[in-house]
Amino acid sequence: MRVSVVIPTYNEEASIGRVLADLPGDLVSETLVVDSESTDATREVAARYGAHVIREPRRGYGRACLTGLDHVTSPDVVVFLDGDYSDRPAELPRILAPIQHGHADIVIGSRLAGQRERGALPYHAVLGNRLAAFLIRRLCRVQLSDPGPFRAARYDLLLALELQEMTYGWPVEMIVKGARRGLRIVEVPVSYHPRIGRSKITGTMKGTIGAGWCILTGIVKYHLRADRRSTARARQG
Repeated sequence: MRVSVVIPTYNEEASIGRVLADLPGDLVSETLVVDSESTDATREVAARYGAHVIREPRRGYGRACLTGLDHVTSPDVVVFLDGDYSDRPAELPRILAPIQHGHADIVIGSRLAGQRERGALPYHAVLGNRLAAFLIRRLCRVQLSDPGPFRAARYDLLLALELQEMTYGWPVEMIVKGARRGLRIVEVPVSYHPRIGRSKITGTMKGTIGAGWCILTGIVKYHLRADRRSTARARQG
C-alpha cells in the first residue's frame, strides 16, 4: 500500500525534525511538508530530513492540506498529520490498520479516546471538540468522539469528495461529506502530548474562537448543503 503523508507547517522548526524522524519508514512512501511561509528554519529542517517541501504562501489549514493533496504521487492512502509533535507519528500503524484490513475508508485518530498527557489539550479545546463530535453524531450518524487532525483516507475517495474548505473547517468537511457519500468512517484512539512551541489555535483566545467557529459552522454548513442537494435530486426524479 502506497502511503503519502501531508504535514502542514508554520514555524515548526523546533518540532518538525522529530515528527519526520518518527514516521515509520517502512510504511511511508513519501512525505510532503506544506509550509505557509514560516519565518524560522522549518523548511530547511524538513528538507534535511528528506521531506518534499512545498511553499504555500496563502494561509489556511485547509488550503495547506489541499495543496499537499494536489502534490502527492499516486498514493493509495493519504495521511494528514500536524507538525508540532503533539500526535505521535510512530502511531501511524494504528491509523492505517482499519484501511489496510478493509474495514474503513477514512480513519480519525481520537485524542479524547486515547491517552492524553496533562495540559496537552486545554479544557476549552476539549469542550469544543466534544461539541463538534456531538453534532457529527447527531447530524451525520458517525460515531466519533473527536474530529482530530491525525487521520488517513483512501486517496481515490478523497478526490471524489471534492473538498474545498480552506480554513480549520476542512477536517469536518471531510467527515460530513464522507458520511453523506456512505463512506466507512471509524476512529481509533491515539495518544496526545503537549505540543512543542506555542499553539496557533489553543494558544490564544482569538485562535481558539476562530478555529472553533470554522469547525462548528462547517459541520452545519456542509450538512445543510448535502440536504439541499438531496432534496433537489429527489424533485428532479
